[in-house]
Amino acid sequence: MNTRTMRAVLGAVALILGIWAGTKLHSIRDTAHIHRGIPVPAGEASPPNPSDLVRDDAASEAPTPGVMPPAKIPSRLPQFSLQNRAGTATSITSFADKSLVINFWATWCAPCRSEIPLLEALNSEWAGRGVTVVGIAVDHRDKVLEFADRLKMDYPLLMGEQDALDAAAALGLAEPVFPFTVFTDRRGDVVALFIGELHRPQAELILARVQDLNRNLMELPAAQRAIADGLRGL
Repeated sequence: MNTRTMRAVLGAVALILGIWAGTKLHSIRDTAHIHRGIPVPAGEASPPNPSDLVRDDAASEAPTPGVMPPAKIPSRLPQFSLQNRAGTATSITSFADKSLVINFWATWCAPCRSEIPLLEALNSEWAGRGVTVVGIAVDHRDKVLEFADRLKMDYPLLMGEQDALDAAAALGLAEPVFPFTVFTDRRGDVVALFIGELHRPQAELILARVQDLNRNLMELPAAQRAIADGLRGL
């Protein structure tokens, strides 16, 4: 085999190997992209399990992403106390006769941080209708205070570590995913528990049904079905 032929053969082999290697690398990258995990607690909330999603009474209907079923959470807001910004133990019952938007969050959680402007707006816009936002930080106290002061968070804050986790467990989340938000009516009935970052359309939909409950225009099961149907349509 002469030199020119040898070079042609080697060039063809190199081209084939290059194509194969490129295809293999592309395949590996695609696989890594498809199967990459969501880091927790490194700033992102993990997705809810399918079994954690709200369903209508008919078991065959599709779940609504983001909301836990009434069967997994208490019908009434459980009693618990956590420290406020001043370090004073504050019972959740101190907000009695208010409809509550109770947001569990942490300073390291990116979706939690994204929610803060909305929560501040809701606390202001709905205050005249008897709604109060309460943030519950499951985090170290010094980090929460520094973070809250820097962002000038103006709604009530409670905070704790294991005791805050105990409060989450009392709401049916023994292994909580952050953020999550509990909505109650003025009687203290738990209307909805929303997992993941809350957005305005979702919040206003749920709060509208909370107002219906407060005005005795709906019963709780009907309000929860309406919320599930409405969230499914968003």
